[in-house]
Amino acid sequence: MGGSRTARRLRWLGPACALSAIYTTWVRPRLLTWGASPGELTGTYPGDDLVPAPDGSSTMATTLPAPPEEVWSWLVQMGYDRAGWYSWDRVDRGGHPSADRIVPEWQDLREGERLNVEPTGRNWFTVAMLEPGRTLVLRSTTELPAGRPFDARSAALPRAYMDGTWGFYLRPDDGGWTRLVVRTRGRSRPRQIMAPFDLLVGEPSHFIMQSRQFHNLRSRVLTHR
Repeated sequence: MGGSRTARRLRWLGPACALSAIYTTWVRPRLLTWGASPGELTGTYPGDDLVPAPDGSSTMATTLPAPPEEVWSWLVQMGYDRAGWYSWDRVDRGGHPSADRIVPEWQDLREGERLNVEPTGRNWFTVAMLEPGRTLVLRSTTELPAGRPFDARSAALPRAYMDGTWGFYLRPDDGGWTRLVVRTRGRSRPRQIMAPFDLLVGEPSHFIMQSRQFHNLRSRVLTHR
């Protein structure tokens, strides 16, 4: 009986190792660099120094059929209780649809302002850097398992935490369109727990949500041209 159980486990071991190798060497690098050119991948961007030694990062990009100032108007109004995030609304906004129009009262975003992540207002992104029409960097810090934000500048960091940036960089492209580069950089502790979480949950989730945001932004700027 014990021998047959061991044999069944060994039969699964080979395919499992093969799938793991395929994901690590072929699938994962593409998820983390989706749509980005070699120059965009190796470039440095404002806000990179906020998380100087990240445990993980991604750089994704797309071309949007509108000039940077039009794309900026959609990005600057993001937030749970503002325009939403233009991604999978059922996941990141409780099923409430993201805005499909430019709302004037949400256009005056400033550094230091908080953008709520969920309806209670207990978690948020802070606008860490902002250059109108070019750069928007959001930062989130979360103490674990309490889920409370913390001051990343503190000398005494929590024993368990996540700290990350989500940067949007707009550059003019050929024909008056916009090249939108989105870079994430993050660090978390303890790594023995967070590293598998990042690999199996965090990175695939970001790809799913970010690629959907690209799609929905493209639809919106096309509709409102």
